[in-house]
Amino acid sequence: MERGFYTIMAAQFFSSLADNALLVVAIALLIDLHAPAYLTPMLKFVFVLFYVILAPFVGAFADSMAKGRVMFVSNTIKITGCCLLFLATHQYFALAAYAVVGLGAAAYSPAKYGILTELLPPEKLVIANGWIEGLTVASIVLGTVLGGVLITPAVADMLLVIDLPFIDTGVDNALESGILLIACIYAIAAFFNLYIPNTGVDHRIPKKNPFYLIHEFSHCVRLLWADKLGQISLAVTTLFWGAGATLQFIVLKWAEVSLDYPLNKAAQLQGVVALGIAVGAVLAARWISLRQSVKVIPLGIAMGIVVMAMIMVKDLWIAIALLMIIGGLAGFFVVPMNALLQHRGHILMGAGHSIAVQNFNENLSILTMLLLYAALVWFDVHIYVVIVAFGAFVSIVMTLIRKWHVLNQSKEDSLHLIGEKKLH
Repeated sequence: MERGFYTIMAAQFFSSLADNALLVVAIALLIDLHAPAYLTPMLKFVFVLFYVILAPFVGAFADSMAKGRVMFVSNTIKITGCCLLFLATHQYFALAAYAVVGLGAAAYSPAKYGILTELLPPEKLVIANGWIEGLTVASIVLGTVLGGVLITPAVADMLLVIDLPFIDTGVDNALESGILLIACIYAIAAFFNLYIPNTGVDHRIPKKNPFYLIHEFSHCVRLLWADKLGQISLAVTTLFWGAGATLQFIVLKWAEVSLDYPLNKAAQLQGVVALGIAVGAVLAARWISLRQSVKVIPLGIAMGIVVMAMIMVKDLWIAIALLMIIGGLAGFFVVPMNALLQHRGHILMGAGHSIAVQNFNENLSILTMLLLYAALVWFDVHIYVVIVAFGAFVSIVMTLIRKWHVLNQSKEDSLHLIGEKKLH
């Protein structure tokens, strides 16, 4: 691997670590502010909202300058969101502050993935994605655990007695100390961003006319959905990220009902799923090539079926094993799909634009599924009913995607599309 790849990995690790720790702390903040239960999944909703709203613009922004610089600016925005969350005294102000962190994440993502296609040849993309996803998931494990630790009373009390000489931080409760520490982690990520190498790829200055950018983005969306391999990989990753975001909150509620776990312990079970994803991602990187990527689709069907088995689990160790299996299946099928989508997008329209299209579709899926989940919480639907409906939905949609791909293959052999020259 190129030397700069490891700098990218370090930057991604710390940024993702902070993202996941902040979600747990933000949930605890809403509870502390006596927010209604349906507002909890809305945290993730406002976080990803800018991914959808700014999709026509962030891709052009990411392709307009060195990716490391884009990532530095994005982490600075995240730090600003932390500062606003630090000052939050009302549930809706907390949601707005968390949305600012989402704004930074929306700008960060096209650069984070786009630089891989600039730095590495196509044959290394699955391996690189395996490492990036594995490391990202490791940061999810540690981040959710860190978030749970930061809201644990004993640890919070220890942080409160730590003070900086000659500086009044204004920290007077556990949640504020956690938010301040997370802001420091974002700052570490920003430091690594400064040392990400410039790949030498020509950067396009984005058009000042927003209508042109929207038109260009719409063209890129149509281009990727029309591509025989692009449409399949985009459909799979769109479903995966929507389901994954919803599963985060399902696990929290399921742990409360089935295992009688409080938030700080339930958050650690989220980390178990993430650990499984890391294992699956590493195995996929080792065993699955770019040309074999579409063969992993049946694992998505299996994942939905395994999710439904959660309703029968009452024992902690069985729960851990089941969550590991769910994560492993998810990681093994999403990494090759993600690599294939990046490759087709880079070939068709450029790295930044293709990742922006991917983010738009995936986060539109997240918004839709989180709204549905929030509605179910609003109507007080039992979590077991939600789990069965969720697992069945994932399996059915993945089955339909598989049939879609088989239909494409019956019309023409789509494998020759890997490696075609850029069309746009």
